[in-house]
Amino acid sequence: MNADDIAAGRARWQARYDSARKRDADFTTLSGMPVEPVYGPPEGVAYPGFERIGWPGEFPYTRGLHPTGYRGRTWTIRQFAGFGNARQTNERYKMILGAGGGGLSVAFDMPTLMGRDSDDPQSLGEVGHCGVAVDSAADMEALFDGIDLAGVTTSMTISGPAVPVFCMYLVAAERQGADLSSLDGTLQTDIFKEYIAQKEWLFDPEPHLRLIGDLMEYCAAEIPRYKPLSVSGYHIREAGSTAAQELAYTLADGFGYVELGLSRGLDVNVFAPGLSFFFDSHVDFFEEIAKFRAARRIWARWLRDVYGATSEKALWLRFHTQTAGVSLTAQQPVNNVVRTAVEALAAVLGGTNSLHTNALDETLALPTDSSAEIALRTQQVLMEEIGVTNVADPLGGSWYVEALTDRIEAEAEKIFDRIRALGGDGPHQIGPMTSGILRGIEDGWFTGQIAEAAFAYQQALEKGDKKIVGVNCHTGTVAKELEILRISHEVEVEQRRTLAERKRARDEGRVRAAVEAMVAVSRTGGNMIPAMLDAVRAEATLGEICDALRAEWGVYREPARF
Repeated sequence: MNADDIAAGRARWQARYDSARKRDADFTTLSGMPVEPVYGPPEGVAYPGFERIGWPGEFPYTRGLHPTGYRGRTWTIRQFAGFGNARQTNERYKMILGAGGGGLSVAFDMPTLMGRDSDDPQSLGEVGHCGVAVDSAADMEALFDGIDLAGVTTSMTISGPAVPVFCMYLVAAERQGADLSSLDGTLQTDIFKEYIAQKEWLFDPEPHLRLIGDLMEYCAAEIPRYKPLSVSGYHIREAGSTAAQELAYTLADGFGYVELGLSRGLDVNVFAPGLSFFFDSHVDFFEEIAKFRAARRIWARWLRDVYGATSEKALWLRFHTQTAGVSLTAQQPVNNVVRTAVEALAAVLGGTNSLHTNALDETLALPTDSSAEIALRTQQVLMEEIGVTNVADPLGGSWYVEALTDRIEAEAEKIFDRIRALGGDGPHQIGPMTSGILRGIEDGWFTGQIAEAAFAYQQALEKGDKKIVGVNCHTGTVAKELEILRISHEVEVEQRRTLAERKRARDEGRVRAAVEAMVAVSRTGGNMIPAMLDAVRAEATLGEICDALRAEWGVYREPARF
């Protein structure tokens, strides 16, 4: 790019920066030295390829979505939490918010993630252990008791039964007296990544996509600020993928959901801003920064050039980040504080919009209050003390970071080509990327690619080519065992007792009629959300709703592969 074009870009950025709201904060170094809000090539100097880097707040958004960077608004501290029953988790949420957390993120237990009630025989021994148990709207009310759902953004990490759980969230908000149209938050809902990596599904892909399409339509019309889809790469990376695979599979899934919206006749400029993303931040510091920068650039270009978006917000890739759970070690677990801090800093330097930092004991159990506080304070130290919020994309222009960004982008584009090729050249019911994803799921292509990457990394660890402190090097320690949080069996007993009482107290005829009406809508082309809301208002349980749909649509069984 020539010097004149670079100067014109800087002038555009300056005008937008000057007119934007900034935080009332001290934007100087620790020694009091003033710093500029962004840095670029020296005045009058040409910079080949600078159009791929650009300025914050303008296409291709490599350097961030906003001209102010974090000077305008810092990232949202959104700590993921959930354990035991709704009352116990509610206490943790109030602790997080009281200690400075800016939003909530709900972790559900395995029965809830699989669309089963706490009294289901398959739930035995799992209730409340890896997250909070939610059986009905009454649990959702208790979960957010004393927390204004109209005043806090809430993320829910659930995909298979995401739609009925979302309906329970809406009914809980109704019962608080909230204006549903003003709710803000994110529902994961990303079923593609379940087939690719996490394996928490209910039905075949097509019924899940039907529900997701209904949810997209409903939110676009009724709850415009709410994001009905958080396309997740986190679980793909935790399953063993490389950074480029995580990026490519996640964005490909996002393109699939764009095709789903378009196939429903929705305006891409209306529904695309409701798509958000969820990435892993692993321990290779610079690779992760490059991944985040490449993600924004790829998304903006594809939405504009492939899917025809013209709205600026439709081109924005907004993402939440969680530090890498798979990088945590049971050996010398206090070292996990350092790993998490480095991973969190990479996410911040990559421009994350919200962030969860893992606790040091999460590889052993659910976090204790003390370890959860350390994880929260890690973000606050980064935000308040080290100066990274003063300058937008401070590593922009680094030869290493820019080369890595280009390299990861190029690798992702090769993977996109391969996925689209899997779908063939014929007509596509939803779109070519969706067809490729569905074929890749059916053939086991995604799981095979991830398994190969995970195997290669494990071999490197066992040979000692890759190092993990406390695991294959520097193994001596004076540390003592940690006290960990244990979930009492009484939690399950109490949850089952409470559920039985709720079932006895409700109007069974009303429940049956509402569930039957929902199933009747599933047999038509109508939107299922209103009927599902009616079932939830009648206190139909999550298991009852999902079992009715399992009876209608069947269940998905992953093909055996060797």
